[in-house]
Amino acid sequence: MEGKVAVLGSADFVMPFAAMGLDTFAVEPESQKVIETAQGILKQKYTLVVVAENVAAYAQPVFDTVQKKTTPCVVVAPFTAEPSGVATQSLSKLLKMATGIDILK
Repeated sequence: MEGKVAVLGSADFVMPFAAMGLDTFAVEPESQKVIETAQGILKQKYTLVVVAENVAAYAQPVFDTVQKKTTPCVVVAPFTAEPSGVATQSLSKLLKMATGIDILK
């Protein structure tokens, strides 16, 4: 399967992905801007969306609307000095949907 990749997070987080030629969306962790950007990403039909952990909580309600669809696959990546656990919870949820078992518990 081929498709486009979007990366959502702070400027520091998205910079390496931009260097690889991926579509990046730099936002600061403020709820309204993250929500608007996440909605725009969904309209553009990306196959994979990588979200920085520090903005994931704001974007989650938007991405929950497509969680049970095959695309886009939304992956939360840790990117803070102090991980909040959002990335692990998101991965656990995806693995449980895929396998039926809460592997990370």
